[in-house]
Amino acid sequence: MASRFWFLSGLIAVCSGLFVLQTPAKAATPNIYRGTYVHLFEWKWNDIALECENFLGPKGFGAVQISPPNDHAVLEGQPWYQRYQPVSYKIISRSGTREELIDMIRRCKAVGVDIYADAVINHMAWVNRSGKIKYGISGSSYDEYKHPGLFEPWDFHRCGRQVPGQPLDNISNYQDRWEVQNCNIDRCADLDTGSEYVRGKLVNYLNDLLDLGIAGFRIDAAKHIPSEHLQAILSGINRPAYVFQEVMDPRSEPIKSHEYFSTGDVTEFEYTRGLARMFYNGKLTWLSSFGEGWAFIDKNKAVVFVDNHDKQRGHAGGGEVITHKDPETYVLANVFMLAWPYGYPQVMSSYRFDSGKQGPPAYQDGETKPVWVDGVPKCGEEWVCEHRWEPIANMVEFRNITALETNVTNWWSNGENQIAFGRGSKGFVVINREWNWLNRKLQTSMPEGRYCDVISGSFKKGKCIGRTVSVNKYGETEISVAPQRALAIHAGAKLN
Repeated sequence: MASRFWFLSGLIAVCSGLFVLQTPAKAATPNIYRGTYVHLFEWKWNDIALECENFLGPKGFGAVQISPPNDHAVLEGQPWYQRYQPVSYKIISRSGTREELIDMIRRCKAVGVDIYADAVINHMAWVNRSGKIKYGISGSSYDEYKHPGLFEPWDFHRCGRQVPGQPLDNISNYQDRWEVQNCNIDRCADLDTGSEYVRGKLVNYLNDLLDLGIAGFRIDAAKHIPSEHLQAILSGINRPAYVFQEVMDPRSEPIKSHEYFSTGDVTEFEYTRGLARMFYNGKLTWLSSFGEGWAFIDKNKAVVFVDNHDKQRGHAGGGEVITHKDPETYVLANVFMLAWPYGYPQVMSSYRFDSGKQGPPAYQDGETKPVWVDGVPKCGEEWVCEHRWEPIANMVEFRNITALETNVTNWWSNGENQIAFGRGSKGFVVINREWNWLNRKLQTSMPEGRYCDVISGSFKKGKCIGRTVSVNKYGETEISVAPQRALAIHAGAKLN
């Protein structure tokens, strides 16, 4: 079960180490555990509201991570990363207006779905020495290290480092802690988060979002902010918030994930890399100890994913990654993630792209195209919507049902790429990553009965749409799983 750390303004001394611990079991309906969130990358606020009401709430998703909601740069070609180049802290973006964001938050909360904002507080927009005044999507003007009414040149770090072929003040050596936390990330002007004035502006922005109903924050580029600076900033927020932090820790650099445990949960990028290695070049049987046994961070502090918006574009340290472009493997990897008791899982929801910088589907004028059109989600075309793929969507309930069963039971493998395991009496999953059928009697800890396989279909109103699986009084089941497919049953899909 993933822990959530909530900072209480006025009740926590920065140096005290005290905090209030919450679990992800928040929902509008009592006794429903919601242990998975989805990243609706670059979706518009109106679309997210409709998705919460029509799909995410009913399917048991606990939260949505949204793209940064504040005023951002408008760059040539309108690439995705312009959202990560703040111009001001006005609540307006290509996803929508302040009023549309408020409406979306309210509607999602009404069906038990929280909203996490991607908070870009390490830096502002690119330093671009074109000599031209630049503008954000709201029309706000800005220039090199200057954001009128907000930040002046002295509010930024100017590290003075330069490598031939790179802009002045860019990070060039990730083995140098000072440089990583005081220089620019790819020309993005690095804020002086040690400044009380800068911290005040950041706290005001975060509090504004909390006042609108935002439930938590993903802190973008967290490892580029000293942990004590984040402590100082987060101690100023005015109400409880779930915090998780983007910390890319390949274990070979001086800045470590554990430095950020006191300020919230941490993204475990090694989980993503390890999963891809096993599915592509290893053996699934080696996953029997996946987690802390692989030198990952504590499972109660980890946020995990098969892929995210950075990794699927080759960023965030590179390395292998499984994406929607390999759909069969992607489904199996997500089935494993949602069944395996490690971390707080994120399901990715993407749009199709050909180049690493391509922005979301848009009209000629740059306006983002809607996902929902005439009351129907246009998924499977320009918008991929992996979270709606039935095996992945149905495994969200598996995660919720098995949440309190913290151990793996009845592990089985053929020594290669066919595996099965249980979650006590609450669930059982089988994954066949081979090109041969898996036909076998397997031992489970499930009560005797007939269950709906939620991978091949779904369980609705007490009826199974898809195949069923029988478990005898000894907990045994005869299964047959096709090549590159999976099977999953859980206590919530037991037939009468």
